[in-house]
This record gives sequence, C-alpha cells and structure tokens, in this order.
Amino acid sequence: MSKINSGESFFQRFFNTVLGKNDPEAAKKKQLKVIAKNLSKTKYKFYKVGSDQMLPAFGKLIFDLYKALAPSQTFFQSQQNPNYYKHLVVDYSLSEGQKKVLEELTEESIRTLSSKMKLDELSKKVKSDLDVFCHEFDKEAIAKIDALYMKLMNFKQISMFDFYFIIKKFDSSIKEGDFSRTPDFKPIDASYVSDDLKDFLTILLSINFAQDWSDLMNMFRAARGTEPVNPSTWGKITSKLNQIKMSKILDMIIQLTTKDPFYIPTIDEKKEPVVEPYIEKIKNDALETLRELENQLKSSKIDGIATQIFSSSNLDSLKYYNGDLNANVQRRGIEGFAYIQAMTYLKHFLVEFVKKEVRSYSDLVIIRGKWVNQALSQEMSSSFNSLMEAGGKVIEFDAKHADDGEFGARVKTYNPRADRDKEAQGMVRRVVQDSDMVGKELIINITKLLISYGKSTKALIEDYRKKKPEMITNWKEIERFSDTPIEELGVEVYKKIYLMVNLMQNYLA
Repeated sequence: MSKINSGESFFQRFFNTVLGKNDPEAAKKKQLKVIAKNLSKTKYKFYKVGSDQMLPAFGKLIFDLYKALAPSQTFFQSQQNPNYYKHLVVDYSLSEGQKKVLEELTEESIRTLSSKMKLDELSKKVKSDLDVFCHEFDKEAIAKIDALYMKLMNFKQISMFDFYFIIKKFDSSIKEGDFSRTPDFKPIDASYVSDDLKDFLTILLSINFAQDWSDLMNMFRAARGTEPVNPSTWGKITSKLNQIKMSKILDMIIQLTTKDPFYIPTIDEKKEPVVEPYIEKIKNDALETLRELENQLKSSKIDGIATQIFSSSNLDSLKYYNGDLNANVQRRGIEGFAYIQAMTYLKHFLVEFVKKEVRSYSDLVIIRGKWVNQALSQEMSSSFNSLMEAGGKVIEFDAKHADDGEFGARVKTYNPRADRDKEAQGMVRRVVQDSDMVGKELIINITKLLISYGKSTKALIEDYRKKKPEMITNWKEIERFSDTPIEELGVEVYKKIYLMVNLMQNYLA
C-alpha cells in the first residue's frame, strides 16, 4: 500500500513538474509566452518582445498626441483654480431664464436695486429669484451637467499628461514645446518607461473615448470662441486611443516588461459635486450682499441717531473695553466683542446727559412737583435713581476687561497662544461669549430703565399741556425754578431718551 502511494506521489510530482503546476515561476513564464503571442497578433508595433524594447512607433504616437494636445495643455495650465471648470460647465448649461435671473443676483445688480427698493422688499425679491434659479436644477439637469463636467475632466486629464517626459527618453535632444522637427525615435529599454506606461494606461482606462464629445467642444466654442483642439483632430485621437485601449496592447506590454502576467491597472474614479457648490456660492454671495447692505443701513442709521444725541458719532472709547481689545482677539481668528460701540455710547449718555439734563428735569418734576398719585412719582424716581447708578455699572463692566479684570485676565492668559493652540482659542472665544452675555444683559436692563423713565416723561409732557393737569398740580410754580421752559426741557429729555432707546435696540436686534 505504501509503495503504491509512493509511486503515485512520484508520478504526480513528475507531471506537476512537466506541467509547471507546482512551479510558480514556470507558470508565470508560460503565461508570459501566451501574452507575448497575443501581443504579436495586434496591429500596433510598439514593443519588441525578444529585446524588451519600446519601438519608435510608440514614441511617434506620444509625440503626435503631444503636438495635437499642446494648445489644450496651455489652456489648462493657464487656469489652476478647479472651481473655474465647475463654473464653466454650469454657466454653459444654464437656461436662458436662469441666465436672466442670475444677472439680477449679482452684487452690482442687488446694490443698484437697493437704491430703488426698501431693504425688506429687496430681500424678498432676492430670495424669490434664488428659488426660481434653483428650481430648474432637477435630477435630469444635474445628471447632464455632471456628465459634461466628467468629460471636461477627462479631456483635461489626457491633455495634461506629461507626454514630453516620455518623448525625452526616446530623443534627449528634443526641446519642450518644439514641434518644428520630428524627434529621432530609436528603440529604448521598455523598463525605462514602464511606470509612464502604467500612468498612461490608467488614464486611458478611466476615459470613455467612444462617447459623444460634441457638447464639450460646443461649450469651449461658446465660452472661449474656439476649441482648444480641432474637433476633427480630437475625433481621430479618441478613435485611435479607444482602439489602443480595447486592444489591451499596453496592458500586455506592461505585463511583459514587468514580468508580471497578472498585472491589473487600478482606476481611481472620483466624482465631484458640481451643481451643489455652484448653487451654494450663488446663494451665499447674494445673501452676503444683502447682509452687507443691511449692516451698512444699520451702521448709517446708528451713526445718524448717535449724531442726533451727541452731535457726533465719534466718541472717546472706554478705557479697556475698546477697539484695541477687539483687534487683539480678532488677530487670532476670533470674532470680536459685540457691544464695544454700544457701551461707548451708553457710558457717554449716562455720564453726560443723564447726570445733567435728566437730573435737572428730575429735580424739578420729582422733588418740586406736587403729584396727585405718589405711586407714579415713586416709579419715575426709582427709574431715575437706577439710571444715575447705571453709569457706574458700565464703568465696572469696562474694568472687567483690564489685564487684572474678570475677562481681561483670561484674555491676557490665553490669547497669546490662541493662533496655534485650539484649546486656548476656545478659551478666548468663551471669554468673548461670557463678556457679550454680561454686556447684553446690562444694555437690556439700562434700556428698560430708559423706557420706563421715558414713558413717565412723555406722560408729564402731555399732562403739562392739559388745561387741567391730572398728574402734577403746580406746573406754574415749577416753571419759575427752571432756566429753560419746563415743556421744552421735558421734550428734549424725552427726545434724547427715545433716540437712545432706539440706538440700543439697533445693537440688540
């Protein structure tokens, strides 16, 4: 039994050796011979099996492609921004209706319309135009645009291939971009260009040369006035490259020259979104223009109100909570403190106007006035006293931003390294948020006091104008103690308070 098994094992090993089943190298050589035989049957004489050489015919193919696609290469080299090509495709694909709407969505058009329309009306129009513009990008339209963009990227890929690098290996004397003479092609060692062949084959396999390229050429003609390569020439190129691709001649050459019969090229197909980023940019640009107009209008409005209150919109800033502090954190890529200008106005109003004009008016009406309803007198008195204290609270808030203050100390600690340390940047951003929260609450509370005092002042003005006053009974007596007519003083106080409330509400909106 053992002898029989031994004999079977011997014969099996013998046949395996003859057939090469257990000898990987023998199997590889056999497979390479099959590949060489198949290669010899193709019509393209690019490679000589016996000497493992690339022949002049392949060099000529590469040179012809290089010469034909040189203008295309120049076109792509002149435009490095990848978004340019996406916009080129989408712009070409827009309907006439979309093109008209798009003209209305440009910054120039929106700004021009802002001089003819109210901002809220303009905002509605822009958003309506955006809806109309985006509505036409249905699935079919998007698929068509994606297909055209893929063609453009395929065309770019083949155009930008480094043909010259291969040609230089056939004829070292050839100069880049010189088509005045045909290179002197001579056979070269195939291993010298094996990596180049792999790169070239990868490109060929990733492109469908048999597809209709007329829409791409039409796009070039519409956008640039001419095609980067003659459509007829491109048709011949695609036909030839498709034949080479289908013949698998380059696959076989690579397998032979690398001695790897199982070599399979890898294809990296990347699909990039085209329409969505385009739409997003149109939306963002249009809405950003609206935001800028809104900010400009708001800033203009704020400046106008501030000028009515202070006779100038430029006032001395606070000691610590100021523009320098903002610039310090903004240099680290952090959005600045929100209420610096508002606090500046608030401090000046409380320290200068409230402690002078408002105080004078209050002394007259609250102290000297004979009130019918003492509760109303107490309400106005309470608002006034709180306003007198509010200036100190603004100064206290300002001091918190000094280097040794609650917020300033934290900025001083973390801000110097915030541009290189995300954790430190996060800490500074948190300081800004905490400060804004405290500042906003302070502004809200003081604005409420101004509203309360303003309502009382308005009621007193109306009471003064009545034939029979109902709130204060001795207006004539109070009048004698006022250097300014009491009604005039009351109107001035109310007007300034009304403007100041309006000013603060613009910052809180």
